[in-house]
Amino acid sequence: MNRRLSLFLILTTLSLASTSSVNATDDRTRSLRVATAQIPVTHSISANSAAIHRALDAAIREGADILLTPEGSLSGYTPKFDQTAVDKELFRIVHRARQAGMALALGTCYVEPDDQKCYNQLRFYNGSGEFLGFHSKTLLCGSFSEPPQGEINDYATRPLRTFEIKGIRVGGLICNDMWGNPQCTPMPDPHLSQKLSKAGAEIIFLAINGGRDGGAWSEEVNWPYHEVNMRMRAAAGRVWVVSADNSFPHHVPCSAPSGVLKPNGQWAVQSPRQGEHVTVHTIEIARGG
Repeated sequence: MNRRLSLFLILTTLSLASTSSVNATDDRTRSLRVATAQIPVTHSISANSAAIHRALDAAIREGADILLTPEGSLSGYTPKFDQTAVDKELFRIVHRARQAGMALALGTCYVEPDDQKCYNQLRFYNGSGEFLGFHSKTLLCGSFSEPPQGEINDYATRPLRTFEIKGIRVGGLICNDMWGNPQCTPMPDPHLSQKLSKAGAEIIFLAINGGRDGGAWSEEVNWPYHEVNMRMRAAAGRVWVVSADNSFPHHVPCSAPSGVLKPNGQWAVQSPRQGEHVTVHTIEIARGG
């Protein structure tokens, strides 16, 4: 009887020690399973919404915690859109994500009711469907004329900020915010990725909708410039970067990579260069660093 009791006590102690070890490991890391949607962005709100729902289908199947969509993915990349239609589809998308317990980093242009100004936004929702706020595109594109022409006159901006998703501090950037293309940036580069890093962001969600035509300049200059900037700025800020580009039209390669960059500037995963794809990766972050 004593031998049986001793054996039981030994096995119980080993089991508790093993459980404690696993819990200690879990306590040392945080994780966020991210899905990035390289999907078509057009001027049709209904078509855009359908593409986002397809991305949601894939992200839900893969057990993602958050879905990122490209710049202007719901409204289209334009300051002229049907706000009522955007609100209707946005409600459906958020409701669907909430049912799945999935957070969103959703790119759309949007007229804010408090000031009636149009913003090129990345809207953040947590897994309960709560709207956390938005990042507005800050490094707006424009000409070098005086005064400059282009989207710099179409969209308002608000101060840079961060958000919390599942206990992880994140930030958002939109396209030119990351790389400050000198061909279309009439203002100084504010190095927003570095500012987000200093503000405590550990992951930056980057919504992209870059111009490209499949020609030599797109292939030899724009794509390398975008990718190298993403990699260098991820490494400079020691932050993860999750990116999603517009895939429309599908026969033309994207303007920049969609995927997940590690804080050392190396790719954890990258989507194919053209076509519609949802890419999923689990980001693990050590506590305290």
